Amino acid sequence: MIEQKKAKSEKAVLIGIISQQQDETQSTEYLDELEFLTLTAGGVAVKRFVQKMERPNPKTFLGTGKLEEVRDYIVSNAIGTAIFDDELSPAQLRNIEKILDCKILDRTNLILDIFAQRAQTSSAKTQVELAQCQYLLPRLTRLWTHLDKQKGGIGMRGPGETEIETDRRIINDRIVLLKKKLKTIDKQMAVQRKNRGKMVRVALVGYTNVGKSTLMNVISKSAVFAENKLFATLDTTVRKVVIKNIPFLMTDTVGFIRKLPTQLVESFKSTLDEVREADLLLHIVDISHPNFEDHIASVNSILADIKCADKPSLMVFNKIDAYSHETIDKDDIITERGKKHYTLQDWEKTWMNDYEVPSIFISALNKDNLEKFKDKSYEEVKKIHIQRFPYNDFLYYEYKEDA
Repeated sequence: MIEQKKAKSEKAVLIGIISQQQDETQSTEYLDELEFLTLTAGGVAVKRFVQKMERPNPKTFLGTGKLEEVRDYIVSNAIGTAIFDDELSPAQLRNIEKILDCKILDRTNLILDIFAQRAQTSSAKTQVELAQCQYLLPRLTRLWTHLDKQKGGIGMRGPGETEIETDRRIINDRIVLLKKKLKTIDKQMAVQRKNRGKMVRVALVGYTNVGKSTLMNVISKSAVFAENKLFATLDTTVRKVVIKNIPFLMTDTVGFIRKLPTQLVESFKSTLDEVREADLLLHIVDISHPNFEDHIASVNSILADIKCADKPSLMVFNKIDAYSHETIDKDDIITERGKKHYTLQDWEKTWMNDYEVPSIFISALNKDNLEKFKDKSYEEVKKIHIQRFPYNDFLYYEYKEDA
């Protein structure tokens, strides 16, 4: 009986909309990503429901008829979970749950759940718990039912303290406690960064699952956990790296994603400080993904939010071994050549010639163009190193390397 219930809870339907903000192509891509998130969280997406509408219904997100269609499918196929691609308001959550009568998750809740699974250190666990509490606070009426209803009768009348007020007070106290704990963690991490001295700091940033940890392992010869799933790395890892004659610190950071929950940006302040205090950003991009340019825009948007958009950067286009382009038949005179038909050489010309940030194309997994990547990284680190250290110090490093 327990096993059957477990199997039921793992099956989920995905729900999205086509609106003025996102067309059909974008909606499909977002749902593809939501399906990958569901898989990462341990679920299985069995069907998608999409509705065209100008804007989400403020009460039930979807229209009434579409929601009934979803309910009928859930009931007939014993589905345990419905996952929405956008963040739902507390009122929408309550109304949808009444109609569908199953577990309702939105994109934010799903990402928070993955973060909770992935968190390993005390720092990451505290940051994730704070984000979860901030997300749950306005939704307590739906999720928190640890007290029985107030008893009536003689001696029990009067305002008293309702269940929701008790729950809200408990979770507010927890948020205050977690914030205090994070302040202590922030101070400890600040001391750690200060103790690293004046060495140049390089941070790996990018969309989730683009190969940051794999590249970190190759360059630093370390064993950072890497997996072909979203948010495989949550805990910041710092390694000392020496390329040619210059030592520097390389930091592997948490991956970004579109519609990143604001609670995570706020609670992961200490982790994002590694990015803020970096001297050079290596922006890792999965060029094999069909929408990698959208990923670049999403990462740049988050970097702007945390005041890091103006830092020196190197664009690193990874996974060239997995890249493939569409071809046009010679007899096809209708199809116009677009970006999906670009070869790697076309992309190299596009980004290396027309983009203001220097770039390199590599495969961290197969170690393709790795020496070129090291040379390019060395050039960028050297610029910062020469500004920071006296010329004699730089000569010392060159002499020590030759020796």
